[in-house]
Amino acid sequence: MPDVQIVEVAPRDGLQNEQRLVSTEDKVTLVRRALDAGLRRVEVTAFAHPERVPQMADAETVMAEVRDDPRLRSIGLVLNRRGLDRAIAAGCDEATVVVVCSDGLAVRNQGVDTATQVAAWRAMADDARAAGLATTVILAAAFGCPFDGEVATSRVLEVARAVLDAGPDELAIADTIGVGVPAQVRSIVAGLRILAPDLPLRAHFHNTRNTGYANAVAAIEAGVGVLDASAGGIGGCPFAPGATGNIATEDLAYLLERSGVPSGVDLPAIAATGTWISELVGYSQAPAMLGRAGGFPR
Repeated sequence: MPDVQIVEVAPRDGLQNEQRLVSTEDKVTLVRRALDAGLRRVEVTAFAHPERVPQMADAETVMAEVRDDPRLRSIGLVLNRRGLDRAIAAGCDEATVVVVCSDGLAVRNQGVDTATQVAAWRAMADDARAAGLATTVILAAAFGCPFDGEVATSRVLEVARAVLDAGPDELAIADTIGVGVPAQVRSIVAGLRILAPDLPLRAHFHNTRNTGYANAVAAIEAGVGVLDASAGGIGGCPFAPGATGNIATEDLAYLLERSGVPSGVDLPAIAATGTWISELVGYSQAPAMLGRAGGFPR
């Protein structure tokens, strides 16, 4: 397998769907523990409306606490112009802009359809670059929608073609509700490679139906160089019913290491972090497996 980078998303996607509010101090600790475990790109927060996503209401405060850590390349998730302005002011290194491939989830997630989200990204792209932010467009619900059902690969590629015109630094595909399978991964990535042969690709998988790790392997084999994961395997989308559980950072890192792909992640450290954050949000046991089983060989 080629080299793979892991983006730690527990501070944002891991926490945003949890009912038990996590303190700013604990969010800062989560970011720092991820850095201590060797992760460098961390999705620190989302700049969303605090009434719609209460867990992210302290976005600026969390960023202020961590942004000066020289180890960190901070990512802020943004949904619109207001979110981008906040990410710039907060000092993020990168902005991930959400464009949902299905109108059903797009409207429920952001109040506007896919075409309007594409237009919003295009309007933001130059300003993000001018502010020095690297940009990723993440194509959400690329594998299926809880409201519209199947999302065809042709639809994903149509949306991708529209966002590529504005020149993102990276393009990501997201299985927001955990319905994808490796055949879809290979099909979508092959299509994206035709559209943008040299653009870095990133993938975001949920393990809702126990296909997340198979999808991760398929993505790597298809040429994706960056994978999102969440310590403990916590997470989900508050606007997508049943969208549980990101793939776990510790389990993904173990899979990579045992496959001969160095991840740069300290497995015991990130497994302990996964157990800690899972307990903090009220899980009786972390969804991740490594913290339970331990590494091999011991």
